[in-house]
Amino acid sequence: MSDTVRMTLDEVHRLAFDACRANGCSEAQARAIADTLTSAERDEAKSHGLFRVPFYVKAIAGSGAVPDAEPRVAGLAPGIVRVDGGMGFAPLALQVGAEPLAERARSQGIAALCLTNMFHVSALWPEVERLAAQGLVVFAFTGAISYVAPAGGSQPLYGTNPMAFGWPRAGKAPLVFDQASSASARGEIQLHLRAGKRLPEGWAVGPDGQPTTDPETALAGAQLPFGGHKGAAIALMVELLAGALIGDLFSYEAAEADTNGVGAPQGGEFMIAIDPARCVPDGNREAQLAHAERLFAKILEQDGTRLPAQRRYDARARTEAEGVSVPRSLYDEVRALVDAPR
Repeated sequence: MSDTVRMTLDEVHRLAFDACRANGCSEAQARAIADTLTSAERDEAKSHGLFRVPFYVKAIAGSGAVPDAEPRVAGLAPGIVRVDGGMGFAPLALQVGAEPLAERARSQGIAALCLTNMFHVSALWPEVERLAAQGLVVFAFTGAISYVAPAGGSQPLYGTNPMAFGWPRAGKAPLVFDQASSASARGEIQLHLRAGKRLPEGWAVGPDGQPTTDPETALAGAQLPFGGHKGAAIALMVELLAGALIGDLFSYEAAEADTNGVGAPQGGEFMIAIDPARCVPDGNREAQLAHAERLFAKILEQDGTRLPAQRRYDARARTEAEGVSVPRSLYDEVRALVDAPR
């Protein structure tokens, strides 16, 4: 028997949807989660694909997540909208908030979306790409559970605290990046553990504060910010934007709330959307985008370079035609959540 399973993207979506529905998610929650996970599998972002299904299920069973929550939208100011996730999951809250954010950005020139009271175990790039594809410049920030030591420290305090950015392109998929402020995403360490692989140096320290390349020791210790104090400063900024600014939890508070050690962070996300045409006197969006393309061309003149998200877009073209390969152990784990709900 092969140690991998080939699946079409429709099959990935159905499996994720069925697992969520079998474990109590409403149809809307399950579909939004499946949309997000399938996007990750499609783009070969494995740490945020089917690998995340057990986290959603564990959050329902052990973290107090409300699997049938209905997000509520409220306007706080002409350029600020809030979505209360009702302690459900982020993908549905993000889908509900996307259009109100876009409408306010076009009306005001710039707008913010404050997403609160939800569980967030997904990547940021899907919501950023969705809005950038509509012609907006977009930022997103979210915390996590405290996994990352501050610069010079050895004990977890910050989350992996990713930030994402999207820039629209005429006739092309948006330029998007989504990166943790830690040296690696948490899921990458977990995938190394599943595969029995050592970690690159500089990713983590063990409980004793000493550097480690053993994923199990790293998960018990603390991850490290990328670039030392530079990554730690970005992590601090994200804590403030996705925590204190919008009235939600810091990463260490999310860790304290995770009394069963599920690892599904309760917290918020902060997004900013800008209508680029409102940032220049003549509103010439075409000129702005063309100007950006000249910079992109300069980047690509150099051998070995690529634009952010290009690897994902290349994978997307391939997997939409050929499907994806899923480790059999992961497939069996998710399948079991369908056949024998927790």
